[in-house]
Amino acid sequence: MVEYALIYRAQPGSGQNNKHLVLWMEDRMAKGKFGGMGGMGGGNMQQLMRQAQKMQEQLAKTQEELDEKEYEAQSGGGMVACKINGKRELVSLTIKPEAVDPEDVEMLEDLVMAAVNEALRLGEQAREQAMASVTGGMGGLL
Repeated sequence: MVEYALIYRAQPGSGQNNKHLVLWMEDRMAKGKFGGMGGMGGGNMQQLMRQAQKMQEQLAKTQEELDEKEYEAQSGGGMVACKINGKRELVSLTIKPEAVDPEDVEMLEDLVMAAVNEALRLGEQAREQAMASVTGGMGGLL
């Protein structure tokens, strides 16, 4: 059986708590993989806590780095371009004059949505890859 512990850690300047999960694997303890008292030796427990703290620090650093990055996307062959930051905020939106047709506002709306959604997708993909490299593939749990 696997038991999960939820740890909240405030990110400086973010105004929100990021959730970091630390896996606690009872089955490994039961099999004696952590050694000592009932599979949970004092020294190994300290080592596990140090590893969890190190992972939290790496996650916080990666989060800060991701928040500073920017992602760009275009639609309509470059008629609409946008840039978002790692905080998922729209930083810039550029619309070429020839994309503006008062008779076809829906097309412009579609181009804007396509560009913004693609930039968000690129940012999320980069975030998932960066977090997976820190967590060793446990990103779905974090």
